[in-house]
Amino acid sequence: MDNFAPGSGSKTRSMTSTARVLIIAGSDSGGGAGIQADIKTVTMLGGHAMTAVTAITAQNTVGVTSVHPVPAEMILAQIEAVIGDIGVDAVKIGMIGGAFAAQQVANRLERLKTEQPDLPIVFDPVMVSTSGSALADEPTIAAFGRLMEVATITTPNLPELKRLTAEDDPVSAALALVGAHGCAVLIKGGHDEGDALADALIETDNMTSWQGQRIDTASTHGTGCTLASAIAFFLAEGASLADAVARAREFVRVALHDAPGLGQGAGPLGQGRVRMDVGSGIRLNQVTVTGTNYERSVDFYRRLGLKQIVDSPENGYARFETAGGVTLSVQIDPEEKIIPTTAIYLECDDLDERVEKLARSGIAFEHGPRNQPWMWREARLRDPDGNIIFFYHAGEHRRFPPWRID
Repeated sequence: MDNFAPGSGSKTRSMTSTARVLIIAGSDSGGGAGIQADIKTVTMLGGHAMTAVTAITAQNTVGVTSVHPVPAEMILAQIEAVIGDIGVDAVKIGMIGGAFAAQQVANRLERLKTEQPDLPIVFDPVMVSTSGSALADEPTIAAFGRLMEVATITTPNLPELKRLTAEDDPVSAALALVGAHGCAVLIKGGHDEGDALADALIETDNMTSWQGQRIDTASTHGTGCTLASAIAFFLAEGASLADAVARAREFVRVALHDAPGLGQGAGPLGQGRVRMDVGSGIRLNQVTVTGTNYERSVDFYRRLGLKQIVDSPENGYARFETAGGVTLSVQIDPEEKIIPTTAIYLECDDLDERVEKLARSGIAFEHGPRNQPWMWREARLRDPDGNIIFFYHAGEHRRFPPWRID
């Protein structure tokens, strides 16, 4: 994306290419949905999340116990504060506290669109929480039309889509919204029955669909918020609408797989490590080394403390996961002559204690932790086939050494 693209009528992106996403939505005290899910999503994708809180809710994984709408003038004040200083590259709208607030937000976004005609706006018409609690009354839902008028894309789930149009058929309902408001509509199939899921992006002149299998998890609180925020981020980065939806879907699916399993009801997603799997630019997140003996290699890397996530001895292949989500695998070839020319670096904050513990367990190190001229502290060892491994700690000096080129 152009680093000098306009952020508002008077501000420009002159110092950074970080995508700035304004999130207009309600707060979730349980941290699973709403503003909290939005911030986690945009942050983990590498963007900067800004917020205009529309309502304060008392909720957890079981349900919503109280909702306190924020006055419309305070919502607008938050929006103005952000636009006037930082600038905006995309807007995500979630829960709106009332009909008057919805109308006022729509008015302000209409004016913003005159200043930034290409500004992407993603509207997630939140009506009911995952636990079944109502989050929008009838007058508020009636006012959603104004927000769809300014939106680039609207992302209702199946019950929300039906309520917005009174149409039973999702495609007919989406086409009705596209015709009435001009925005694209993403039909989300998560509320459908069965293991096979389908989502469809309906535009004025095109339809794109995606198929997938349902992920077996109870941690689904905040899926809609997370999806809409991820779409907004990718649109802010300059992705096409279909590509933004596709990548946002991948983000949500990985977050569902990596959910921490918190709470007694519908738990939160695990957005924390998804940046290794979905994001902008090239990511180094997988390294493969060659070994000659499967059992010996697996035992070694498990003793180092890596978590084995693929066990395929018949194919001579094992994959391990690190604490940051990066994976390392071993491919077995008994006939391969291994010439170690590349080193694997495994960073840990407790370097000295960890190396001492591993050494006591029988892991042989070529040398223990040493301070290096490049400002890292590292210990060296080899795997059973001679591949070079360093345990090290660099902290800020890995990415930001004094001699960094900017």
